[in-house]
This record gives sequence, structure tokens and C-alpha cells, in this order.
Amino acid sequence: MNDMTAIQSTKIDFIYLSEEDMIKAGVTDMPACVDAMEEMFGLLYHGDYRMAGPNSDSHGAAISFPENSPFPDMPKPTADRRFMAMPAYLGGRFRTAGMKWYGSNIENRDKGLPRSILMFCLNDADTGAPLAFMSANLLSAYRTGAIPGVGARHLARKDSRVVGILGPGVMAKTTLAAFMAACPNIDTLKVKGRGEKSLKSFLAWVAETYPQITSVAVVDSIEAVVRDSDLVSYCNSGAVGDPSTYPMVKREWVKPGAFLAMPALCNIDEAMEARDVRKVVDNTGLYDAWFHELPKPAHVHVPIVGVKFMDMIAEGRMDRADLEDIGKIVAGDAPGRQNDEEIIIMSVGGMPVEDVAWGTIVYRNAISRGIGVKLNLWDVPVLR
Repeated sequence: MNDMTAIQSTKIDFIYLSEEDMIKAGVTDMPACVDAMEEMFGLLYHGDYRMAGPNSDSHGAAISFPENSPFPDMPKPTADRRFMAMPAYLGGRFRTAGMKWYGSNIENRDKGLPRSILMFCLNDADTGAPLAFMSANLLSAYRTGAIPGVGARHLARKDSRVVGILGPGVMAKTTLAAFMAACPNIDTLKVKGRGEKSLKSFLAWVAETYPQITSVAVVDSIEAVVRDSDLVSYCNSGAVGDPSTYPMVKREWVKPGAFLAMPALCNIDEAMEARDVRKVVDNTGLYDAWFHELPKPAHVHVPIVGVKFMDMIAEGRMDRADLEDIGKIVAGDAPGRQNDEEIIIMSVGGMPVEDVAWGTIVYRNAISRGIGVKLNLWDVPVLR
């Protein structure tokens, strides 16, 4: 083997994708993202994936900060103050591994920055070599929003027209985009927010992006968000620690046939706990991992409604057999919506396999379109 062959066989290049590059490579293509997430759920159901933790289903590993530290320069535990790593492998036609890494602090908003600032590293599943290092705020936002879209595709009434949203932020935009991809008859929107700035931004975006939504109302109560809505999503942020303060869903508000997708803080009343309300999660193993890791009751610490389902099972108020997995529904081994009257609530917890799925597609788009900056790791590694 000559020296030139050796250099070629050991050289590793990867690409860097800025947020602008990500947009050019299709990260905001929500219909394609919903398709990718649906495909990902099929792989999850068949077991062709890995995440972290003892059951290979962990959300990730976070660094949090103590209330009192002897080190004056250590970050304070303000809301959403953490660093987190979310690694995963996904098989099928993806066959890549990756990790989303981010720092988060709700006080970023005062600096004109997003609450969380995210990057994603995509790796070759064989050698472990980096394929891409990419801006991941849009990647994460679109894959998160796409999950309610997959749920709506299988669990919402096909004639759904009215959407109710709590919290008009980034998650609301991508969730609505996914609902629109799944239910093209949507023409009515109700939204509740706290701040005038976020409401104005959201409403302007809706008007520009979805002119087919001809009726838009700003409502002043959570009840008004839910009542008479075919599709409901809580996309709000807020303090964690007291489930009685989490936004509530009361059964008396919910229209027969409604589909509720909940990617943020949520609680349900006793009537919503009844067995005839179908309870779906994005991945049962994710909630098992959370429940194993958290003090009890777990819903105190992770405000996602699927964690409440796990508390209900542990307390004997819900049969584990009544907890449904969207992957099984997507794969066709469990029914989707069965009639026009049933109420279905789906918990959306977020998983790094979603970042790997959408990140891989965006990366391959970038390669095929010549997008991104090529960077060199090495030609020949010094140590091997």
C-alpha cells in the first residue's frame, strides 16, 4: 500500500451546516418531516434503534445546578438552566448515530436568544466518524412538531377543522404546521398566550403561512382553547414541581372525537383518566426510563402527561395494558382512530432518535445539493 492510498483510506472530512444551510437543505419541510417521523416510529416499534440508559430508551443525560454552591461562578438553577446530551442510533435506511447537545436558560429570552441553543453531531454508524455538525434549533423544533402530526394522521378525525393551542411560541408553530400537513381541512384556530409579543408574532406567521385558516381567535381561558376544538395542543412553558399548577384538561371541555397532542406541561382531571379516553405515548420505553430515574410521583419532576400515566399505573389507577404506543399504531399492529366519537390524548416526550432521523435526511439533502462547509478532521491520525 503506497502512502497516497494510506492517506485516502484514513482521511475524514465532515460538513458544518449553519441555520441558513439547514433551511436550504430542507429542515423546515414539515410534510417530509412528518413522513420521516412516521418511518422512525415503525423502526422503534420493531426495535431497530438504541438510545441511552439501562433500557436503551433514555431521553438523555442532563447537568443541573445546585441551589447553593460554594463556587460563586457556578451557574444558578434558574428555570430551564441545564446542559443536556441526547444520543441515539437509528437503523433502517438511516443507519446513523448522533447526539444533540444543548445549553438552556429561560433568561436567554432577555438577551434576544432562544431558551435553548442546540447543536447536533451526526456520525457514521460503522466507523464512528463525524458526518456533520449542524445547527439544531430548527431541527429540534420541526421534529418535535412533527410528532403531533404523526398522531393526527392516525388518531384525529379526517374532517378535523378546528385547532386549539395554548402557548403561541416556536412549538406552537411547528405543531400547527404538522396538524396542517395531516389534516388539510383545518380552517379555524383558537390560541391563548401570555405575552402580546409572542401572540403577535404567532398570528402574523399564521396569516402569512396558512391563508386557508380563515377564522382566528385569541381566547382568554384554557377552557376556550379546548372547548369545540377537533385538535388540541398545549405548547406552553412554565414552572415545574406542582402538577396542580400545570395546565389542565377537563373532560367536560373536550369535544367527542377530539385528538389532543401534548408536548408540554399538562395535567388531566379524574374524568379524563377514565378508560374510554384513549391514552397514547410516543414510546412507552421512554416513560419507563423517566419513571425509573425520577423520584415519585414522577409527574412532579417531568410535567409531560405521559409521566402522569406512569404515576397512575404505579398507583393502581390505570392498567398498563391501557397505555398505547404510537409505534404499534403506525406499524398497523394496533388500531388508529376507531370511531368519530372517541377522545384520544397523546403524550409527546421527545427522543434523540427523532433528531437522528431528521438530521440524517437533512444531511443527505445537503450533500446532494452541495450545501455546507467541508471541514477536515485529519488526513492521517497522529495516534492510531
